[in-house]
Amino acid sequence: MRIGPNQPRSAWGRPPMEPRKDAMIAKRRNLALILVLVALAWLPQATPAAAAKLSGNVHLFYYPWYGTPAGTGEWRHWQQGGHTPPDDIGADLHPALGAYDSGDARVLAQHMKWVARTGAGVIVYSWWGQGGFEDGLARRVMDAAAARGVKVAWHLEPYAGRTAASTVDDIRYLHREYGSHPAFANIFYVFWSLQIADWSALDAVNQDNVILAQTTDTTKIAHFGGMYTYDGIAGATAPGWRQAGEYAKANGLIWAPSVAPGYIDDRAVPGNTTPTVTRDGGAAYDRQWNNALDPAIGGSPTWISVTSFNEWHEGSVIEPADGTPPAGHGYQTFQGAYGKRGKAAETAYLDRTRHWVQKFESVR
Repeated sequence: MRIGPNQPRSAWGRPPMEPRKDAMIAKRRNLALILVLVALAWLPQATPAAAAKLSGNVHLFYYPWYGTPAGTGEWRHWQQGGHTPPDDIGADLHPALGAYDSGDARVLAQHMKWVARTGAGVIVYSWWGQGGFEDGLARRVMDAAAARGVKVAWHLEPYAGRTAASTVDDIRYLHREYGSHPAFANIFYVFWSLQIADWSALDAVNQDNVILAQTTDTTKIAHFGGMYTYDGIAGATAPGWRQAGEYAKANGLIWAPSVAPGYIDDRAVPGNTTPTVTRDGGAAYDRQWNNALDPAIGGSPTWISVTSFNEWHEGSVIEPADGTPPAGHGYQTFQGAYGKRGKAAETAYLDRTRHWVQKFESVR
């Protein structure tokens, strides 16, 4: 992983009315206003039945760091690797939505519709510190998530100067800022947790939260509530997964291995030597899910984390990719995935995720 004010109501004239008639009209107007407000309050929210169909045990890593000149005022992330958006972006796949802005309400609504389509009930929000760009968009994303009955967990990223103590402060901050939001989940994935040797400060907050270390090394998870892997490459062979899962089960911890549909970051990181995981028409994704769900390999996970919904730089996305991307840039597509072609192929990984979510729920 990478790198307007309210206007005063104008006065208007009308002839005098009888007090009773005037009061009756006012009453009707008030009733109509109440009905409108009730409708507005309920329309964006998922029904309990719809929310209940989503799995709280499958979590999708979600990236809110993209920007456009028309949205946030500048290109953000799409230009990674020296590219020139919107057609030329730092990714080997091109989004079906184009080079979008993470703060765009229409984009967020579509994202959460797609998330719900997968059957996963949780996104894991990439968060880079208090007051940062992603922090500034969090409430907007949470509003969109709540409209689909999706919960928002937190991916605590390794910003400059991060310590165990600052992480505790971050967790408390997130509770203060967003804890009352209906989409808030007190689940915290700590990326690159091995960069810090002593996590004892977490004892101040780990009783009321689920805090996961990014590792399968069970000697490195003191003060954590469990483990995850994130790595979109390792899931193909699942090194250490069984032992991690067995340890977690024996010690009452969470085990949330990460599965990915593929990995390629050639355009985002020119000259890199990172191995590529080809999608093989969907076979690579199935292989990682099968590894996770096989107790002899995956160690009977508590949760499954999916890398990723939309990390475009690493090509690990299940978000729909354009089947006819801008020419001349060498983009890959999802054409042929699970035997699908045309527009149907663009959403192939959403639907395959739903298949695996249902299977996971049936064997838990």
